[in-house]
Amino acid sequence: MSLFSEDTAVQRDSQGWSAEINPRWNVGENPNGGYLLAIALRALVEETGRPDPVSVTAHYLSPPKAGPIQVRTEIVKPGRSFVTATASLIQGDRERVRITGAFSDLTERQGPTRISARPPDIPGPEDCVGLIELTSQAGRRVPEVMNRFDLRLPPDSPWGAPGEGDPFEITGWIRFADGSDPDPLSAMAFADAFPPTLLGAVAGGWVPTIELTVHLRTRPSPGWLLGTFRTRVLVDGLLEEDGELWDSDGRPVALSRQLAMVLSV
Repeated sequence: MSLFSEDTAVQRDSQGWSAEINPRWNVGENPNGGYLLAIALRALVEETGRPDPVSVTAHYLSPPKAGPIQVRTEIVKPGRSFVTATASLIQGDRERVRITGAFSDLTERQGPTRISARPPDIPGPEDCVGLIELTSQAGRRVPEVMNRFDLRLPPDSPWGAPGEGDPFEITGWIRFADGSDPDPLSAMAFADAFPPTLLGAVAGGWVPTIELTVHLRTRPSPGWLLGTFRTRVLVDGLLEEDGELWDSDGRPVALSRQLAMVLSV
C-alpha cells in the first residue's frame, strides 16, 4: 500500500465513515486541501460503488487538525451513468469541508472525442530542478506536505517572477516521493499539490483554498504527471487558479479551478 493510500484510508462505522488525518500532509499546522478531498472521495467511492470521481467540488469551511475525523456521506441521486453524492468532513462537532461529486466508471464511457489543448512543452523530469531544492536555496522553509511529492520545475521556470502583465504560472512534473503510480483519487490530490502560482511574486505566506473543483477526464497512466497552473485575475486578495494535469502518455487527466485568498502580501 502506498503512503497516500494508507493516509487516506477510511473505515465504516456507526456514523458513516471515519479516517485519521496525518500531519505529514500539512502546510504549516493545517492539512493540504487536496489531501482532505481525497479522504472524502475514498469514502464516496465506496458509498457510490463507482470508482471515478468525474466532477467534484469542495468548499473548505474551517481547517481541521491532525487526528480522527468523521466522513458523513449521502447519495443525492443514483443513476445508471452517474451517481451524485455529498460528503462532509466533521471534526469536533464542526463541519470542516463539504464536497459534492458526480461518480462514474470512465472505462465504460464512449462518445466523440476532440482535444485542442496540448500538454506544456518543457524538459523532461531528469532535466528539471526539484522544488524542495529551489525552496531550500531561497532560504525558505519547506512545507511538510512537499516531502510527500517529487515536484520538478524547468531550470528557466518563471514561477515566482512573472513579467509585467504576464499571468502568474507554475508548470512542472510531479509524482509521489515514494514512487507509487497515480490513480483517480491521487489525481485529485495532485490538482492541489503545486505551490500557489503567486508565491514568491505577490504572496509571501499562506494562500488557503476557499473552493476547489476538479474534473477527472481519464485514469492516469503510470509514471510522472505534467501539471500547469495559472492565475490571471487577482482582485482584493482573491484569485482564481486554473490547472491541467497530463499523464505520461500525453493524455489530459484532470482539469481544475480553485478560488483562494492571499493572507499576507
